[in-house]
Amino acid sequence: GGRYVPGSAAHPAKMLPAIAAHAIATYTKPGDLVLDPMCGIGTTLVEAIRLGRHALGVEYEPRWAKLARDNVIHTMATTKGGVGLVACGDARQLTQLFDARHHGKVDLVVTSPPYGASVHGQVRSTRESGERGVTKRDYRYSRDPSNLAHVGLEPLLSAFTDILIQCRHLLRPGGHAVITTRPWRERGELIDLPSAVLAAAEAAGLTPVERNVALLAGIREGQLIARPSFFQMKNVGDARRAGLPLALIAHEDTVIARRFPTVQAAPAGSEQTTHPRPGKHVAERKPATEATFRSRTCAYPGAARDRH
Repeated sequence: GGRYVPGSAAHPAKMLPAIAAHAIATYTKPGDLVLDPMCGIGTTLVEAIRLGRHALGVEYEPRWAKLARDNVIHTMATTKGGVGLVACGDARQLTQLFDARHHGKVDLVVTSPPYGASVHGQVRSTRESGERGVTKRDYRYSRDPSNLAHVGLEPLLSAFTDILIQCRHLLRPGGHAVITTRPWRERGELIDLPSAVLAAAEAAGLTPVERNVALLAGIREGQLIARPSFFQMKNVGDARRAGLPLALIAHEDTVIARRFPTVQAAPAGSEQTTHPRPGKHVAERKPATEATFRSRTCAYPGAARDRH
């Protein structure tokens, strides 16, 4: 069998396994603890366990939480790696979902907020489905209106900031958070979610230290072969025919932030936090040790389809 149990492919926005594995290998060592507070089917957890790390995951939807647990059990049974635990619940209550022995012990958070329905789901052509035209499937997280995949951008950023605050309480001092995200277009306008996520990390008391680009591309004879999703190709084509000179987005932004021990941490839930708004600047939080902010570009072949 493969790495994942049957049914896993139906999740509309799986974390790219190569990005999760790269982050885990870069920012942790064997035996470290990795957390994904929005773990979907458990891709981050699977990659962590395979690399000899231990993993914690939270998933709001019971359907995906069960698949995440099944994937963790499958991985633990087929590898000599770490151990994993999945909780079903709201990541805004992380400190209640995991007991105190995990608080301040997580070495790395790897996660991704939901974004842009235009890059979620899978398609079937007429040849595959027997139906006229292209059909879209597996694009719903759930039918629960309180799922963050179904709220507007401002409520999403507010909730994501709350989740990152909870992550900060679980991170050890010096621990990293790696957040993958992607800009998208809505009625022709660019939604700069990566910059908003940077602001959310700062508002949550984390210090951004890197912003990297993960190319959704293949590499052939030293050349990058872009592999954008069907939906991106269609949206850009429609826009160009309407006279809007749009370009394809063929990358994911990867924001890395750290928990620096700058101030005495307040008890979980007691913060007076200003949540970021799209396009609003959030004042920079100065760490005790000055952080170097850097950018890098990495390529992840064949990655356009597989995002949790």
